Amino acid sequence: MLPDPPPPRWTMLRLEPRASPSASALVLAPLAALALTALVGTLLFRALGFDPAAVFRAFFVSPLASFWGLGELGLKAAPLLLIALGLAVGFRAGVWNIGAEGQFLLGAILAGGIALRFPDVPAPWLLAAMTAAGIAGGLLWAAIPALLRTRLGVNEILTSLMLSYVASLLLSALVYGPWRDPEGFGFPQTPFFPEAARLPVLVADTRLHAGVWVALALVPLFWLLLRFHLFGFATRVLGEAPRAARYAGFAESRLVWSCLLLSGGLAGLAGMFEVAGPIGQLTPEISPGYGFTAIIVAFLGRLHPLGLVPASLIVALAEIGAENAQIEVGLPRAAGGVFQGLLLFLLLASEMFVRYRPRLGLGRESIAKEPSWTPSPPPS
Repeated sequence: MLPDPPPPRWTMLRLEPRASPSASALVLAPLAALALTALVGTLLFRALGFDPAAVFRAFFVSPLASFWGLGELGLKAAPLLLIALGLAVGFRAGVWNIGAEGQFLLGAILAGGIALRFPDVPAPWLLAAMTAAGIAGGLLWAAIPALLRTRLGVNEILTSLMLSYVASLLLSALVYGPWRDPEGFGFPQTPFFPEAARLPVLVADTRLHAGVWVALALVPLFWLLLRFHLFGFATRVLGEAPRAARYAGFAESRLVWSCLLLSGGLAGLAGMFEVAGPIGQLTPEISPGYGFTAIIVAFLGRLHPLGLVPASLIVALAEIGAENAQIEVGLPRAAGGVFQGLLLFLLLASEMFVRYRPRLGLGRESIAKEPSWTPSPPPS
């Protein structure tokens, strides 16, 4: 017997779910968020004594005004896109992998270990081995929360998140200890990887490497997987109606394993691309928080593979713009971070109004509860 539902609550502001998001709301909500961000940013920059036009130019125009800036934009967006693709699949199924940062780091560690251990292997074989090691590292780190959830019922949010700090400490222990470059003047870093372990550069005078094409090539594949394959249908059903998924015969534990391993493998691959691309060695700061920022990208892209491409570019532009504003106009780093966070917050908040309609005045707000649905017996 199911327990009685909790009593309704009285509230001054209610959020009523929309039957279906309108096409106009899907377009106007992000535009309204951008306009509000520009308004608040103008007030903020004027209060700090900066010219808002100069700051906005440094944020959104200067990074796109040269091949180098465009290359940096693609370089920054590629790992975000890779990680967000895997996270979006899990989030659609209600599998909350918050530890992509740790899976990114472990993929980078194993890939870097291969590069340092076998420096004389020819480039195709060495890069292939590093790719396999990077994916394996992400899979290994994601398998731990998958095992704990499916076997012991432990929440994957906590386990995956805490494993990120374990991976960060493991990286620090290696670069401060046995893997530290003896000729690095005591800095916590490994020797630079051999040339055979570096990804080829796509555009001259930039750092844009072949991993960007891999990330873009996976987007249509994931769209086909989620749109036409049974796996995509199963993840959607599991996320929206777990009881219906179980009644339909979808194995929840198998889907949890699949989602976590998929997202972990892509995060590990992104870690391999990062150390074999622009960095070329292991340091404690190989990631500026890609695994955590990709969570924002996933929701900003509405958990849709095609939507993740512009979402990753927007977030990457905000990251680069904040750094560029410090150089061009002397904007304090904290102010750039505030504006960047404001932009992302308002863009995400606009999604709420796409799916919910605010109502003012007294009303009864029922606590959300999964409906009790019992399937009818099959006909005799």
